[in-house]
Amino acid sequence: MFAVGPIGFTAPLLLWALVVLPLLWLLLRAVPPAPIRRRFPGVALLLGLEDEDSQTDRTPWWLLLLRMLAVAAIIIGFAGPVLNPEERREGTGPLLIALDGGWADARDWPGRMARIEGLLADAAATDRPVAVVSLTALPAPGELPMLAAGAWSPRLAGIEPTAWPPESGAATEWIESLDEGFETYWLSDGLAHDGRETVLAALEDKGPVTVFESPRRPLGLRPVRFEDGQVRLTVLRPDALAAQTATVLAYGRDPSGTERALARAEVEFDTAATEAEVALVLPAELRNRITRFEVQGIRGAGAVTLTDDGLRRREVALIAGREDREGLELLSPLHYLERALEPTADLVEGTLPDILLANPDAIVFADVADLPEAEKEDLLAWVEDGGLLLRFAGPQLAASDLSRREEDTLMPVRLREGGRSVGGAMSWGEPKALRPFPETSPFYGLALPDDVTVTAQVMAQPDPELADRVIASLADGTPLVTRKRLGQGSVVLFHVTANAEWSSLPLSGLFVQMLERLAISTRPATPDAGELEGTVWTPERVLDGFGVVQDAGTLPGVEGADLGAALAGTAPIGPDLRPGLYAGEDRLIALNVLGPEAVLEPVSWPARVPVEGLAVNRETALKGFVLTAALVALALDIIASLWLGGRLFAPRARSTRRTGAAGAVLIAALLVTAPDGASAQQEDVDLLALEATTEVVLAHVVTGDPRLDEVAHAGLRGLSDTLFRRTSIEPAEPLAVNLETDELAFFPFLYWPVNPNQPTPSAEAYAKLNRYLRTGGMILFDTRDADIGGFGAATPEGRKLQELARPLDIPPLEPIPQDHVLTRTFYLLQDFPGRWASRDVWVEAAPEDAEVVEGMPFRNLNDGVTPVVIGGNDWAAAWAVENNGAAMFPVGRGYAGEQQREIAYRFGVNLIMHVLTGNYKSDQVHVPALLDRLGQ
Repeated sequence: MFAVGPIGFTAPLLLWALVVLPLLWLLLRAVPPAPIRRRFPGVALLLGLEDEDSQTDRTPWWLLLLRMLAVAAIIIGFAGPVLNPEERREGTGPLLIALDGGWADARDWPGRMARIEGLLADAAATDRPVAVVSLTALPAPGELPMLAAGAWSPRLAGIEPTAWPPESGAATEWIESLDEGFETYWLSDGLAHDGRETVLAALEDKGPVTVFESPRRPLGLRPVRFEDGQVRLTVLRPDALAAQTATVLAYGRDPSGTERALARAEVEFDTAATEAEVALVLPAELRNRITRFEVQGIRGAGAVTLTDDGLRRREVALIAGREDREGLELLSPLHYLERALEPTADLVEGTLPDILLANPDAIVFADVADLPEAEKEDLLAWVEDGGLLLRFAGPQLAASDLSRREEDTLMPVRLREGGRSVGGAMSWGEPKALRPFPETSPFYGLALPDDVTVTAQVMAQPDPELADRVIASLADGTPLVTRKRLGQGSVVLFHVTANAEWSSLPLSGLFVQMLERLAISTRPATPDAGELEGTVWTPERVLDGFGVVQDAGTLPGVEGADLGAALAGTAPIGPDLRPGLYAGEDRLIALNVLGPEAVLEPVSWPARVPVEGLAVNRETALKGFVLTAALVALALDIIASLWLGGRLFAPRARSTRRTGAAGAVLIAALLVTAPDGASAQQEDVDLLALEATTEVVLAHVVTGDPRLDEVAHAGLRGLSDTLFRRTSIEPAEPLAVNLETDELAFFPFLYWPVNPNQPTPSAEAYAKLNRYLRTGGMILFDTRDADIGGFGAATPEGRKLQELARPLDIPPLEPIPQDHVLTRTFYLLQDFPGRWASRDVWVEAAPEDAEVVEGMPFRNLNDGVTPVVIGGNDWAAAWAVENNGAAMFPVGRGYAGEQQREIAYRFGVNLIMHVLTGNYKSDQVHVPALLDRLGQ
């Protein structure tokens, strides 16, 4: 591609056409040739005359320059100009475009897709087969999906980053399974993943490798920690280049259920630091609402950390059935429960009614027997709504009748009377150890200490449901812990005391672990694989590559050991174990992209590997802009040529302009030659005469009502425009005529709207009016009252018309007959509506001896023009138009109204044609044509 600075050309050979521009300049300057000068005395007679069509003897230089620029723009436009042309990559053979495709790519994902599109365009230009592969979603071993470059463009939308990083071992095995060689363009995320060197070596064995990286590094977020009453977060970055500030947002649902940012914190990186920590002190209620933390403005699953029960401290209420025995703390029923729960739960104290109002997550009864009926009903409703009631046995429960004959609703099983004692002085057996927990138990997988024994317990009555409700038992099979589902909650009974009176269980770590499995407390540390051994966890919410939390859908459950290994960092996350929230029996565990010990390190490439950025210089095609500029230049050339030739304006406009110029010259001459006593009135009369006689002008009588005069003027303007468009008559702008001061002989037609309040003309004015009517003028009297009354004295306008017309020399009148010439001067009409439709339109009566001639459709009335036309249809309102050409008043309704307006315009055309041509259409010569149009 040929380039001149930042502009290149796809068809540079066409630029050679620019060489002919100087020759074209000379040709245009030579045509037309210069005129030959000859002296002829008679030419003096032509001085002062102006030709309508003028032509210069030589094209002006500026017009030539404009034409040269237009031709040059056309040549340059077809040469294919391009701004910032891209350099095409040369190459042959198969091409692999590999991208890491992990969460670290998400931040610059649009830029990576744009870079791939550019690489595909380069490959398409050289017909190279291409395969686009994400290292987090590898094809089957031995398969490399080579396609034409154009076939990959619609497929790019289906490629998205994953929430897990690429696995180098799997990528190396896949590359080594390929037989053919290829060149590789590797779009790296810039992080030093384990095994990156082996992947690079495998790719270099297949062909050259070029790496593309973004200069912007991703940020990461370690899992949240809750320590010493503070929420602690650690933000990671790969490079320690300069000081940096990041913002961490805490998201959760507000009391209305809307997810929003509940808290924020600024994190400051020191210049040489790759880690920065921030601590938040949040109220328990707000902390319990938080579902995730994320780094503001950073896309990617690694910049998001989900929260689970490790952050949320549960509220647990403790209620004892008896007071401390003589103040001995170790004998208190609640002592060991408080020690086990205080580090990880918020303990609630008070009476049972007050505690139920606080709605804790769990309520623990230590040797509580029966309850009042009202409290029992409230407690039952709380459990069924999802609460956990944890009960411990004791002397009071053993001695009571609770759940003996019938199972109590707040007890998981029926109890035997008296309880059981083993291993004491009065017993025959040894203390009992615990049996390993079954797979159906929430305690499954917990290690059993050898020193945990039971010396006393309350015994469960054997019932059909007993086996399903036992979740822990002694070595001899007697139940130790039983559970019953109750609505959305559950009731759990430890058949031993909460202190060390009946067993050594409260003295062991197993006691705390069992409480954690029952979701009584918040687990302060990440569980290890051993603790999760033998459990199955169901994914509820998962993260996508951009860090968006999505529903897990139908993803299968995962083994607790695998989940524990991923939490410990000894097993990688991937498509089978995705970052997200996993639900167990009564607990949620968050598996995040980055572990508690994770670090981000930048990748270091060998010197032999070329590394480029992701930035793409988008080329911009300028062909359309340049050709548009050429069209604009040609349009300007046409306008300039018309202007130079005097043909830029319409004939009517030129006529008006010439009239104005002539009027100006005449007025100037009068001012110079008139004596000092000449009046301004005479000058106005001369100007009116000039304007009225140069072209056909329609006029209306000034009534003294400004609004009525405005409508009359607008109506005549609309009629003049219609005459200009449809006939050979080209009227000028209408004029207003004052009967007292203006001469009427210049106007062939006067429109006189009748106003009841207008003054009666003087005797001099009536003399002018009678002279005007006798010399061939026509007056259209319009009372504008056809909508409220017929023609006559029934309305104020009709009575005013009689007053105005009494001094006039008006011949006898009659309604327009069907054969009157007004019905056919231009259009064939039978009705004469205006804004109102009425048949009462009066004209001069025909002679009494006028008869129809045989063979003619009308009488021979070829003896003059009716001097007056009288009606009340308000024709000016129907004709009136605004300055923009829109109708000033509505006529009728819908299409019928517009049809009525059209007939009103046609009546006006017939009226003016009748004024100017007389009874011309009554001549015998027009009979055949009229009969043909009438269908006769």
